[in-house]
Amino acid sequence: MNIVYGLLIPFLGTTLGAACVFFLKNELSPKVQKLLLGFASGVMVAASVWSLIIPALAESARLGKLAFLPAAVGILLGMAFLFALDMIIPHMHVHAKKPEGLKARLKDSTMLCLAVTLHNIPEGMAVGVVFAGLLTQGAGQSMAEPFLQGNGIISFPTAFALSVGIAIQNFPEGAIISMPLAGTENSKLKAFLRGMFSGIVEPIAALVTIALTGVITPLLPYLLSFAAGAMLYVVVEELIPEASEGEHSNLGTVGFALGFVLMMILDVALG
Repeated sequence: MNIVYGLLIPFLGTTLGAACVFFLKNELSPKVQKLLLGFASGVMVAASVWSLIIPALAESARLGKLAFLPAAVGILLGMAFLFALDMIIPHMHVHAKKPEGLKARLKDSTMLCLAVTLHNIPEGMAVGVVFAGLLTQGAGQSMAEPFLQGNGIISFPTAFALSVGIAIQNFPEGAIISMPLAGTENSKLKAFLRGMFSGIVEPIAALVTIALTGVITPLLPYLLSFAAGAMLYVVVEELIPEASEGEHSNLGTVGFALGFVLMMILDVALG
């Protein structure tokens, strides 16, 4: 049951963020959006490093000087995977003038939701692979205890720290997507529902990953770094450019610093 809660926490973050449409009259100001996008970037980078890449390197310590190999391969494959999805799935980012991906006759509001959905896939995978690792390698242990493979350590609190961190950065994402939709949909309820369901892909991606539990154990370092690479792609390709567009501002950088430090604290303190 605790694992179910862990999988749903990120979705709750998106839902609460989307609910801002009922409490805020106007769309978030560009300055606030820059701050929040920078914050989300910081959280995702810190989560990629502390919750995914470092454990992947530790899990591969038995390879000696080649311990970097699974992490390096996984990161590149994760980025390539998101690049392919970016090229295929039709989507449009907030304030963008034209859509990306394959041409499709879809409403702008639908493509805005698809853009956020695309971001949420690697986050769901990240949560799923950590909890899948707990299920496969933590058998016979208390869920509060760490399990070991080689020198790697992944604990139940660490997995929850990742879920909470992603939920925190999902909150501003939910608000950023639902507020513009309120204008295109002419309905706050529809905007909320679209914003909320843009995050449903996270628990789905997590469940799909957990469903592959039987094959995850030998591939754990690759899958951890794969999720990290996919998340880093989102940060570099979308979040940071969006936080930096328009009039020059340091707010995106400030937000990044706050998000990075917060996620680092969560992972180290809870893990």
